[in-house]
Amino acid sequence: MPIDVVNGHVVLTLGDMRVTVVSDGTVYWDGGGLFGLTPKVLWQRVIQPDELNRVPMRLRSVLIENGDKRILVDTGIGDKMSEKSRKHIALEGRDRLINDLASLGITVNDIDLVILTHLHNDHCGGNTRIDSEGHVVPTFPNAEYWIQAREMADAMFPNERTRGTYFRENFIPLEERGQLRIIDGDTDVTPGIWTTITAGHTPAHQCVVMQGGGEFAIFLADAVSWGVFFERMAWVPAYDLAPMVSIHTKKRLARWAIQHDAWLIFQHDARFAVGKLREENGKLRVEPFA
Repeated sequence: MPIDVVNGHVVLTLGDMRVTVVSDGTVYWDGGGLFGLTPKVLWQRVIQPDELNRVPMRLRSVLIENGDKRILVDTGIGDKMSEKSRKHIALEGRDRLINDLASLGITVNDIDLVILTHLHNDHCGGNTRIDSEGHVVPTFPNAEYWIQAREMADAMFPNERTRGTYFRENFIPLEERGQLRIIDGDTDVTPGIWTTITAGHTPAHQCVVMQGGGEFAIFLADAVSWGVFFERMAWVPAYDLAPMVSIHTKKRLARWAIQHDAWLIFQHDARFAVGKLREENGKLRVEPFA
C-alpha cells in the first residue's frame, strides 16, 4: 500500500514521487462558520465544539518531492498576526510549519516552488515572515510562488466580505522580489503534477493533483476541507462565496475521486488527514486511512 505514517507524518508514495503531509498547527474556528446553514444539532454529531462554539481546524500543507524538485502546497497561517488575533483562534507556537519541515530535513532554502490553492490568510500567511529588522520578506527565499490570476485580482481588490482574509503582506513582497508567478486555469506543474480550478469557495480556488505509480492523489484544500462535506453535499461552509458552485464542484470531484480511486488529502479535517471516497447504496462515504 502506498500510504504510511513515518515519524508522525502521513506519507504517500506515488511511483517516484513522495508526498508528505506537513502542518502549520491547529486553529479554532467558529463552528457556524465551518458548517454554514447546517443546524448545530446536526454538525455537532461530527465534531463537538468548545465552550466558545469553536471547532479545531488543522492547517495542513503537503510537501511533494519529485525528482530534484521540492514543492510545497500552501503555507499555513504564519506568524504575522497580532497577539489578540492569535488568542482569538487559539494559535499556539511559532514557526510551526518551518519546524515541521525541519523535522524532515528540509530548510526554507530547499523549497523550489510554492503552489497556493488560494490567498485566504490561513492558506498563505506563511508565504512571508517578519525578519530581524522588521521587514516582511518571503519565507522561502529560493521558491517561485504560483497563484491563479483571478485569485490574485480578487485579493488585490477585496470587497466588504473578503477584506478580512486577503492581506497584501502575504503576496505583495513576493511580487516585489520577482518570486510571484501568475497562472491562468488548469496548469501543468511537472510531469505527474497539475493544478485544477475548483471554484465555489473562491472563484479561482485550485486543487493540486498528483499521479504516479498507477495511483492518484489530490490536495483538496477548501474545495472539500472536511470529509463530511462529500458525505453531506448540502453542507457548505459559510466561507464559500458561491454555495451552489461549491456543491457542483464537490459532485465533480466525487465522480473523479471514485473513478480514479484517488487518495484524498483533507486540509482542515480534525479527524483524519487522508482517505478515499466510497459509494455504497447510492451514498458517499469517506474511508479514512490516516
